[in-house]
Amino acid sequence: MQRILLVEDEKSVSSFIKKGLTEEGYDVDIADTGAAGTELGLRDQFDLIILDIMLPDISGIEVCRTLREKGLRTPILFLTALNTPENIAWGLNTGGDDYLAKPFKFIELNARVKALLRRSDAVVEQAATSNVLTLADVVIDDDLKEVVRAGEPISLTATEYRLLVELVRNKGRVLSRMDLLERVWDLQFNLGTNIVDVYINYLRKKLDNDPGNKLIHTVVGMGYVAKEP
Repeated sequence: MQRILLVEDEKSVSSFIKKGLTEEGYDVDIADTGAAGTELGLRDQFDLIILDIMLPDISGIEVCRTLREKGLRTPILFLTALNTPENIAWGLNTGGDDYLAKPFKFIELNARVKALLRRSDAVVEQAATSNVLTLADVVIDDDLKEVVRAGEPISLTATEYRLLVELVRNKGRVLSRMDLLERVWDLQFNLGTNIVDVYINYLRKKLDNDPGNKLIHTVVGMGYVAKEP
């Protein structure tokens, strides 16, 4: 049985989520403060963490940052009433893998949970596969999950890494936003999110600092393509 840690201080919300996920066959633990969520997340082994941003002691952003700094790679789904693009980008850039704005319907939460867990399982299954990918002066070691450009290491979040790998595996081929949602986020339908564009911007800031040597290109009205300059 897969274990989920839910960090949520509103008892009505946590009760609603736990009931639904338990009926789906998950084992759900609840923490109602950021400190308790951090302690549980580091102490026990979970397959997924659902993390509210607005918590009574420390924010979910700080919880996520602490977990990532400690090396925890468990997928994190943010729940947030702060659904402006700036707040969403802040959460994702801290190390979150996805977000869901409050109020939400359980059917959407369940879809995102399943997608994150499928993606996590796929990463584990592929961990033993030797694979080195290249694009111009970028080298991706898929065994070590390391990215280097022109000899300089590039620090990427887990989601940024998966997105880059998908683009490089299909270099020279235009991938639509829906293609990337399916392959990187494992979503079979568009939930009205601009998460692909957000993460493309993250990758560009980290990878494409030289305007004359860009690797990730926009094809207007079609999607994105990775290709050599």
